[in-house]
Amino acid sequence: MGKSVYIAEKPSVAQEFAKALKLKTRRGDGYLESDEAIVTWCVGHLVTMSYPEEYDPALKRWSLDTLPFIPSEFKYEVISSVKKQFAIVSGILNRDDVDTIYVCTDSGREGEYIYRLVEQEAHVTGKKRRRVWIDSQTEEEILRGIREAKDLSEYDNLSASAYLRAKEDYLMGINFSRLLTLKYGNSISNYLHTKYSVISVGRVMTCVLGMVVRREREIRNFVKTPFYRVISTTDASGHSFEGEWRAVRGSRYFESFDLYKENGFKERKKAEELIRYLSEEQPLSCQIESIEKKKEKKNPPLLYNLAELQNDCSKRFKISPDETLRIVQELYEKKLVTYPRTDARVLSTAVAKEISRNLNGLSKYEPAAPYLKDILAFGSYKNLAKTRYVNDKQITDHYAIIPTGQGLGALRSVSQVSQRVYDLIMRRFLSIFYPPAVYQKVSITTRIRTESFFSSFKVLAEEGYLKVTGVPRQKKDAKGAADGQERNGEENSGNESGDQNPDSGLFEIIKSLKKGMSLPVKVLEIKEGETSPPKRYNSGSMILAMENAGQLIEDEELRAQIKGSGIGTSATRAEILKKLINIKYLALNKKTQVITPTLQGEMVYDVVEHSIRSLLNPELTASWEKGLTYVAEGSITPDEYMAKLDNFITSRTVGVKGLNNQYQLRACYDKAAEYYKKSGKTQKEKEKK
Repeated sequence: MGKSVYIAEKPSVAQEFAKALKLKTRRGDGYLESDEAIVTWCVGHLVTMSYPEEYDPALKRWSLDTLPFIPSEFKYEVISSVKKQFAIVSGILNRDDVDTIYVCTDSGREGEYIYRLVEQEAHVTGKKRRRVWIDSQTEEEILRGIREAKDLSEYDNLSASAYLRAKEDYLMGINFSRLLTLKYGNSISNYLHTKYSVISVGRVMTCVLGMVVRREREIRNFVKTPFYRVISTTDASGHSFEGEWRAVRGSRYFESFDLYKENGFKERKKAEELIRYLSEEQPLSCQIESIEKKKEKKNPPLLYNLAELQNDCSKRFKISPDETLRIVQELYEKKLVTYPRTDARVLSTAVAKEISRNLNGLSKYEPAAPYLKDILAFGSYKNLAKTRYVNDKQITDHYAIIPTGQGLGALRSVSQVSQRVYDLIMRRFLSIFYPPAVYQKVSITTRIRTESFFSSFKVLAEEGYLKVTGVPRQKKDAKGAADGQERNGEENSGNESGDQNPDSGLFEIIKSLKKGMSLPVKVLEIKEGETSPPKRYNSGSMILAMENAGQLIEDEELRAQIKGSGIGTSATRAEILKKLINIKYLALNKKTQVITPTLQGEMVYDVVEHSIRSLLNPELTASWEKGLTYVAEGSITPDEYMAKLDNFITSRTVGVKGLNNQYQLRACYDKAAEYYKKSGKTQKEKEKK
């Protein structure tokens, strides 16, 4: 019987496989070997796609005449910096005494691609090939993955989608970058007074650039609109509460053209007119027209996938998405958490059955101890499989990111920020075993003459899962928010739901009020607000917007509805954002994590918009990613996908060659440059002050 080879993606992972298998190994150059097995590793990618000049030396020179470049057969080559390790791995895979290869690269599309390229270039034949698919690097999971390893051929569709993804990025990058650089590079370099300008274009990165530039221009072109609300302050047994006037049916102003919205006027004089009308009858009082009391439950949020974790870490710790991925990858490799590059926010049924292992392991983590006592008393872990946190249909490659309960000793060796990220994952995980948070809510409608005022109050009655995650801080009544300022075009009256947060004394009085009661009104006043532009993306919200096909959807349930329609993948989004910043198309404020375009980024945006506009379309970009998923699922063939890609590249290339729009672009450059010139002056003035 021949030897088995276990090939991992990194040396550190290979070591974990050797430990789990309890192999008595001797160390070779680039591998570990025992009497019965060999463990070896890649160092990330060992093989890459060849540049065009490998097809024809003449293609090294960029020329419109050689575009589009779409080879019938693609060429690959070993990366020069890792040739030694490739030779070692190739030799091992082809050894006569090896009969079985266990593929242990990362369990995802990219990991599949890394191994398949190695096998392809090493010309491996005549071996049994088994795919090890794991969700964490704990010993139990590694052994399970080996025990349940499937024939590699079962992953052929995933492999096909990986090859297509690489071909797509390669073809779009080479063809469109060369095309637009040749056509418009001189106009940009002349304008910026640089030696030359290469226009970098990519299937995903150009779309992301477009999202940021469009948002910036929305902000730039936004015109503030003032509006005026009328607020009543009512006395209830010595306590005061506010009511907001709205022009509902029965109001003198119902559907009036004087309204900005139902709760505000376009002009201050109309608000003053309303107050005069309401004040005609003295003493000023209101009657309770209706009062509604109810309990409102808020369930624990779904578990973290990578995008959610990157967004939270950006907000809480002000770290970039690629830094979050680096940290959670480190936690994964130290066995602390499960596989990070996942889009799922739920667990599998199989994992739910064994969840007590994770919980028992966390008992050794001191911050988790008090919560584990509660969970044990609740007994909620026994019925986890019946909750919304377990759904096999919502899992493709991997389930959500959760703590394994193992490797806790390694926490001492990681940075403080890494420890905080681990704690965040732990708390989100433990929260799903807690009951919902319960709020008591009271809504009151009061009436003064013909006009209605609305008040809403909310207090936390039972903290439930918030005991673990913490009670959210209430938004302060900052200027504009409490004054009815609009956020992203939607009016906001304070906190998330517009509720007032009364002290316990006031809330008890409010609960005792009855319909028909009359209460004195202390004052009627005007509160001025103004509309505000959309918010800029920060690094975390950008990742969420990419996940949701260009929409920044903060609502958890809405996000779930369009899952799978994202731009890029959980594994690539942070790197794409990082690349745009490195090539200076986007700028990142490290302190706030806010993302803005640069002048060069805006100029590239204008070039693409006037030539291959569809590259800026998030829905189209997401459809390409969806197509790759269909290939992985076997719904469409690689040939069908490739035909669509060829047609897209060819038709756009031919179209751009015939364009003559330099004059239009010059006007766009001038407009963008004027803004940056003004904003630069404004910044200098601020610094002087």
